[in-house]
Amino acid sequence: MTGLRIAVIDDHPLFREGVRRSLSEINGFQIVGEGCTKEDAIRIARDHSPDVILLDISMPGGGLDAVSPILDHFPDQKIIMLTVSERSDDVTKALNSGAKAYVLKGVGSRALAEIIRAVASGEGYVSPALSARMLSDLSSISNAPNRTDPISELSSREYEVLDLAASGLSNKRIALKLDIHEKTVKHHMGRIFAKLNVTNRTEAAMALRDAGHDIRLV
Repeated sequence: MTGLRIAVIDDHPLFREGVRRSLSEINGFQIVGEGCTKEDAIRIARDHSPDVILLDISMPGGGLDAVSPILDHFPDQKIIMLTVSERSDDVTKALNSGAKAYVLKGVGSRALAEIIRAVASGEGYVSPALSARMLSDLSSISNAPNRTDPISELSSREYEVLDLAASGLSNKRIALKLDIHEKTVKHHMGRIFAKLNVTNRTEAAMALRDAGHDIRLV
């Protein structure tokens, strides 16, 4: 049977078995890989090219730390975080790293199937309770008298990309220097522009300088 090709990465074998069994009872899904560590997630993305990876957070190596390495080399990979963690920091880090969805493990099998289909078609998703909490947190931050340095909101990879872009490197040269796809660099630049509320590389470079960060020459 063919269908959407799914990988399940979770360090609890019974949970993996439950997901596999639940999806096998719904037409249109094929489990092509299972694992329990960050390294398993990266290997499965490389060797099996699943349409969607279901990735837990709490596992050897850390699920959140698997997202960026996977997307650096496979920028079209769709990743859904499937976890018990309701921490806003985890949600933010997952989405900022490039995960397409953040789903709590209490989700039903039919709902999970719909979320997987939506993500495979290019949509994003965050569990409703978490979305409401994040909106509340964002509202509190926007009303705070002192805003944090927007540069600090960038991931380590985004900061690397911005630093190189500010020094005058093209997307192609940045990709070569960081050993990632040029498409991945474009993806990072888009997220950088959004986080810094700018529209081009010059404005982004000025934001980096205005925040007191030295721009290095490459």
